[in-house]
Amino acid sequence: MQLLGRRWAVAALAGTLAAGGTAAALAPAGWAAHPAPTASPSASPSASPSASGSGGTSALGFDPDDTGAPQAITRIVGAQQAWTQGWTGRGVDVAVIDTGVAPVPGLDAPGQVITGPDLSFDSPDAPTPGLDAYGHGTFMAGLIAGRDAGATGGGACPRCLTSSPFSDVDRYVGVAPEARVIDVKVGAADGAADVTQVIAAIDWTVQHAHDPGFNIKVISLSYGTDSVQQYDRDPLAQAAEQAWKHGVAVVAAAGNDGRGPGKVADPAYDPYLIAVGADDPMATLAVGDDRVPDWAQHGTRTRPVDVVAPGAHVIGLSVPGGWIDTQAGNTGRLGTRFQRGSGTSQATAVVAGAVALLAQKYPTATPDTLKALLTATARPMAKVKNNDNTTELYAGSGLIDVGAALSATPVPGTQTWDASTGSGSLDKSRAKEYVTDGTTDLRGEQDIFGRPFDTAAMAALQAQGRAWTGGLWNSSRWTGDGWSSSRWTSSRWTGADWAGTAWTSSRWTGMTWDSSRWTGSGWGSSRWTSSRWTGANWSTAAWS
Repeated sequence: MQLLGRRWAVAALAGTLAAGGTAAALAPAGWAAHPAPTASPSASPSASPSASGSGGTSALGFDPDDTGAPQAITRIVGAQQAWTQGWTGRGVDVAVIDTGVAPVPGLDAPGQVITGPDLSFDSPDAPTPGLDAYGHGTFMAGLIAGRDAGATGGGACPRCLTSSPFSDVDRYVGVAPEARVIDVKVGAADGAADVTQVIAAIDWTVQHAHDPGFNIKVISLSYGTDSVQQYDRDPLAQAAEQAWKHGVAVVAAAGNDGRGPGKVADPAYDPYLIAVGADDPMATLAVGDDRVPDWAQHGTRTRPVDVVAPGAHVIGLSVPGGWIDTQAGNTGRLGTRFQRGSGTSQATAVVAGAVALLAQKYPTATPDTLKALLTATARPMAKVKNNDNTTELYAGSGLIDVGAALSATPVPGTQTWDASTGSGSLDKSRAKEYVTDGTTDLRGEQDIFGRPFDTAAMAALQAQGRAWTGGLWNSSRWTGDGWSSSRWTSSRWTGADWAGTAWTSSRWTGMTWDSSRWTGSGWGSSRWTSSRWTGANWSTAAWS
């Protein structure tokens, strides 16, 4: 079965201003009783990253001062300061709804990644459910919670930048190195995904956020569509908004169509969520010279991005032999372990890690409170010369500073935007980008199994947190019914797809995971066509 369709958006690019800006300054009509956090009397301001924290080449094969390197990014956003205070994400689960996660070094420690349901088109015949054969989800999971072996201390650390062993420049470490990743796979081996799969994944996360032993506080969604309906009717926005209202902070990519005049991507355009744009550090660790890349979506005056984070030429964990790794046009490979990528996808993962740090310190804080902390302490970015657009339009409240956010006092409050009813159209959410089984596009108000999708009925179930019944969603069996040995059980798909075609194993023919890489006949280029590769769904603009 050939499947063409939605993808994850990535772009191509990879100073110090005082912390400030308020959520209310950007969206006065949407916040109620939510003043800016006030600094704790005993807290010191967030330190500015050194312009020469280490220098040279690390054992990883790249300069840790390279502003796409995790060692630099974690300094720029204040995560390394947080680590020295013990805020590492421990006890917080982050659901990564993406193309899966591969157990590559940095994401292979016992219990570091928990495999949730595989809702992707690979699921019917995947030799290992949840495994990333594309390369996008693994990249994002590493930025959020990657942690190389040996980065947890146990001896002298001459190459550490701070008192925290996680600052070792010879180890790959994400923003929240002790957070746990919950892998909810929706993107197939070629990146294909339908909006109904993403909605189902969000719904599953809401219902299982607090299963015994679980504490899902954040959803990272480096995905978006160019929906042609308002957020208050959009089914995808409704699902994400319900997750937010059920206590799970949703961090969503703004998209990479910044050269156009359009709004931020769906579901990030729902104002309840944290909409993330991208920052280009301009090859320095100082913030004053940073710019918003021209590819980064920035939104409208009524709904700009909320914050930005580094998203240019970011160095992430690669999936050897995967789809991205084997593409002829991939200019971003760094040895056998790493891959560069640019986009609001990468920035979103960085912000999701930052929210996990905040959620560890403030375990009872609502998503609204966490968002207010993040936006009120962000560092405003300089206005671009000769540009008529306002700073807020491109950078929102500014570049996140998690160190400052952790030193602020949270003030509970509530956002009061118009709620999404989800009563609109799936097809308008898809925005004319469809998956196909080779002959028939998935169009209309139906899911991947061809089941009618009643938006009003589904919205009611989502509001009650009852969209799933065991492994059933929208009256079809998508997965198993529960956990087994720290892994969600799978279930073979039976019956047919939206076109009446039986689910087959052709997608996995000849490809196997041999514990360290994908091997076999290689990924067929026919899975995508150039006409389908023009949108910005998986939010990476370029692999460079």
